[in-house]
Order: sequence, then C-alpha cells, then structure tokens
Amino acid sequence: MEKAYYITTPIYYVNASPHIGHAYTTIVADVLARYHRLQGYRTFFLTGTDEHGDKIAEAARKAGESPKAWADRVSAQFRDLWPKLSISNDGFIRTTDPDHVKTVQYILRKVHEAGDIYFSDYEGLYCVGCERFYMEKELVDGKCPQHLTAPEVRKESNYFFRMGKYQDWLIRHIQDHPGFIRPERYRNEALAFLREPLEDLCISRPKSRLTWGISLPFDDNYVTYVWFDALINYVTGIGYPDDEKFRTFWPAAQHLIAKDILKPHGIYWPTMLKSAGIEPYRNLNVHGYWNVDQSKMSKSLGNVVRPLDLKDKYGLDPFRYFLLRDMVFGLDSSFSEEAFVQRINSDLANDLGNLESRIRTMAVKFCQGSVPEPEGTAADRTLPEAAQKALAETESAFAELAMHKALIAIWEFINTVNRCIVASEPWSLAKNPADRGRLMTVIYDLLESLRVIAVLISPFMPGTAGKILERIGVADAASQTFETIRSWGGLAPGSPFKRGEALFPRVEFKGGEKAPEGKEEKMEPLKPEISYEDFEKVDLRAARILAAEPVPKSSKLVKLRIDIGEERTIVAGIAKDYKPEDLVGKSIVIVANLKPTKLMGVESRGMLLATDAVEGLTLIGFDKPPKTGAKVR
Repeated sequence: MEKAYYITTPIYYVNASPHIGHAYTTIVADVLARYHRLQGYRTFFLTGTDEHGDKIAEAARKAGESPKAWADRVSAQFRDLWPKLSISNDGFIRTTDPDHVKTVQYILRKVHEAGDIYFSDYEGLYCVGCERFYMEKELVDGKCPQHLTAPEVRKESNYFFRMGKYQDWLIRHIQDHPGFIRPERYRNEALAFLREPLEDLCISRPKSRLTWGISLPFDDNYVTYVWFDALINYVTGIGYPDDEKFRTFWPAAQHLIAKDILKPHGIYWPTMLKSAGIEPYRNLNVHGYWNVDQSKMSKSLGNVVRPLDLKDKYGLDPFRYFLLRDMVFGLDSSFSEEAFVQRINSDLANDLGNLESRIRTMAVKFCQGSVPEPEGTAADRTLPEAAQKALAETESAFAELAMHKALIAIWEFINTVNRCIVASEPWSLAKNPADRGRLMTVIYDLLESLRVIAVLISPFMPGTAGKILERIGVADAASQTFETIRSWGGLAPGSPFKRGEALFPRVEFKGGEKAPEGKEEKMEPLKPEISYEDFEKVDLRAARILAAEPVPKSSKLVKLRIDIGEERTIVAGIAKDYKPEDLVGKSIVIVANLKPTKLMGVESRGMLLATDAVEGLTLIGFDKPPKTGAKVR
C-alpha cells in the first residue's frame, strides 16, 4: 500500500504582508514535506490565502481598492515569496477560487440538511481582528487577548451551527486519540475549553453589513462567516468530495498552525467535519510564537521582521537553519539578529562549512580530482556507526516534530567527523607511500560522511545539500534518499569533484546596543595577582555536554551531564540564557577539580566557565572541536 502524507499550513489572512511568523510555519511544513518525500511517501503540501471577511473589506476600503483587487495583490505577495524561500508546496489555494466557493456551499448544504444550522438572534462582544465573538470570561482586562483591543457589542440575526451538539463526541475523540492535538500542552488546552458548555457557532453575516464573502446556499441575504469558509480549504485543496487526491490523502492530514488559532482548528473544524460526515484529520500540530522584545510579532506593535530582509542579508539556507534550530516546536522563541549571526558563524561556518572545505581540499590534494577507491571496508567503524546513529536520531526527532533535535543529532555527527580527521591524520598518511591504501580509505570515508550529511540536512537546507552532493561527485542529487544512506559506501569511486566557494562565509554583526553617551560600561576591577603555582592548581578541562535538564523548583539552575573522559554532573546558573535542549552537544570549559557541592539537592562536581555577552551570559567554548577531556592551557 502506498504511503501518503498530507501537510497543510493555515491559509494566511491577506490583511497584511508576510512576516517571519508566516515564513516559519511554511518552512516547517516544507521541511516535513521534504523529509517524507525522502522517506518514500507520496506527499501533498498545501498552503494558500484566506481572503474574505470584515478585515479585508475594511483594509480595501482604506486603500481605495475593491476587496478582490486588494486580495489579489496581497495573495500574490505570499505566492511569490514561497519559491524565494525554497518552499516546495504542491498546491496554493485561495478562498476566492471558484472550486472553493462550490465546496463551501456543498458542505453548508449537507450540514443544513442534517439539521445542524438554525436562524436566531445574537448579542455579544465581537473582535474585528479575530472576526469572532468572545465570552466575557475570555477577555483579559476587558480586551481581546490576541489584539489587546476592546471588543464591540454587536446584536444581529444570523445563522448558527449546532456545535454544542458534538461536544461530548469531541471530548471522547481527543481523549481516545492522544496525538490528535500535539504537543500535549495544546491537547490539554483544548480539553480545558471543552470543560465549559460549548456554545453554538455563528456562521453568517448579513449582506446589509458585509457583502465580501461566500453566499449561503440556502439564504442569499447572508454570507458565510470566515471560519466556516476558511477551514474548508483543507478538503477543497485535495478535491473533496470526488477527486482521487481526496481519497489518497484524507484523513491522513497533518495540519500545522500557530497557537493563536487552536480553538478554530481544534474545536470548530472537527465538529464541522463530524456534522458533514467527513472523518476527522489525523493530527493538529501547534507551534508557538516568534517574539521580539518579549512581545508577539504583529503589525500593530510595529515589531514585524520581514523574511526577505534576512534572507537577502544572510542567505536562504542560514535563514531556514536558524528558524528550525532556535525554536523548540510548541514553545515560543525570541528572535535576535545577533543570535542568528552567531548560529551562522558557529554552526554553519565553523562546523559544517569548515568540515566540507577540509575534506574536499584533502581529497583534491591526495586523490587526483575524483572519489578514491577504498581498500576494503571502512578504515574504522566509528563513522559508519555514527552515521547510523545520526540517521536513527533524526528519524526519531521528526516523529515527535522536534526538528531542533534532528539538527542537534546531525551536528553531533559533523563533530564526530571532525574528530576523526584529527585522529586519522590524513596528512601524515600521505607522507608514507606504504600508507597509500589506508589514506584512500580514510578519504573515501570522509567523503561518504559528507554524502550522509548532505542527505540528512536536505529537508532543512536543500540548496546547501545540493552543493555538497555536486562537489563530491554525486551527479543525481534527487536519487539520494534516507534509504540510500542506511548502508555505508553509496558514493561511487571515480566520480569527479567540483570546486566551489565557501559554503558559509563568516559574517559580522553590525547591530547591538550602544552605551548611552557619558555612561560607557566600565571594566570590572581586576582581582589581586596570583602566582603561577596558584594558577597551576586549577584544572581546566574540555567537556562535552551529554544531557541537560532544568533543576526542579529553580528558575536559574540547569543540571548538566558532561563527559571529560568520565561522566559527571555539574549544576550551573544559566537557565535564563540557555534552553536545556540547546546545550546538548556543546563543548565547554569546566573547572574539573573543585570540591563537590550541593545546589538545590543536586551534587555538582565542577564549574563551567562563562562571561557576559551583549545580552545575558555566553559560555566559554572553542573555535575548533576539542578532544573531550583535554586539559585547557
């Protein structure tokens, strides 16, 4: 049976231009789509734009345009952006598309004929920004929690969907299918919504107030409320009810959304599907916000980061890498251009870029411009075993939507390859003709490692992956899948190398805060001098962080399991500056001979070194991968 994978983004509302939040969601969807294609799935990736409703009509009016002209213009901005970010969507839907209008009206008829739509009067608190009514208890200080504006009191006669009829069914469905909404915190949030009686949903607006929408098929005096229009795009986009794509990809749907639209997708949408006789989607995957200065990014707050500005300044693949590496799926993350630059210089330039350059330079120098023929099996089992470990951990990370963990696993393999170069010393082997056979095997293994790395990073950085494969002689990059890296030795000997510029040149961060005039920061006073003999008593070691977790009941402390040739635990006050999951795999400097002490009940054997950064603390590290446990001198 053919494996099918269907991934959707929300359809983006055309009241404003695309920003980094839109880019993040769509890049995550793209990474997931590319990954599943590499795993042999028939994949369909849908995105698009939501174009009806009050906000669009109002924005168009202010701009002196018709709603359709406005929607056409802004929708084109999204459609045009995605190829520039290497988005590989299979479909792009607009809610103004004729086939979508037909599908919405078809489903409305089904739900109406089932007796689940009725006409009634309603008075409530309406947020224009959200285009929905709020209950008093849902407001924060009398304001919409999303837009921080006071809602309007509106009274109208409208059509309603009997959503409350399906409350008990939905509770049971969520409880019986733990992965229906994930991560778990959002599943729990949806169940919390459902602890209160579920009110019926207003699904229309009178044309006397709003004409920009899809007419109700049973009353032409009304248009469809935005959510009963927008959510249906997920089945329209695959040809509901009769298209072969619908039969293939539904209900295996993976919806991808930000947390602010959990209620419509986790409550409204499944009840709508149930009423219409359509099986619910497979998973609703919910991510957090990108924040700037601790605030959700929004046009009204004036803190929007434009994706093309960053892409044009620093490159596409670094932009994609940063977004996936620095946000834990499901949690909020703070955007910082300085942190972005640090990722480029550390992870991409120092680690991956330097590794690719080292290997290719040695291969060109020692192997006459083509992939060498290895003598027998791998020079040692370290690289093949590390490659399979990276593959397994990457697959496991994708299964739990932990893309940052996948990248951590891949970078652990990159660091292993760097260490193997140091250990095997190809430059020394090249000096002795008797070691020629071993040298060729070592170089082959290093090139094969680049092939594995290229395939593993290809969902995240497709351009970089293609460059690496081309440079090491892989003529058909499309032939490389996760299946082709399960066995060591897939790189064909004799394939010619190609030259290329540095994958990731180092970049300089030119921003940052300037000290106010007359208030320059002063250097802390130096401590009293000590003798060399005193300094010699301090044993500084290179340590590798194996695991990290918060210390219970502490907002400052992180418990680290480290390797210095032996494993030990240290506790460090760095929780405000580093997420535990971002620490795993880092090489740091520790004081190894401090007497053990207990912090919050945890014995700490050592102390890591850190210093002040522009913001918070930064760990003392290395510009090349150190030998774990090596003495720092």
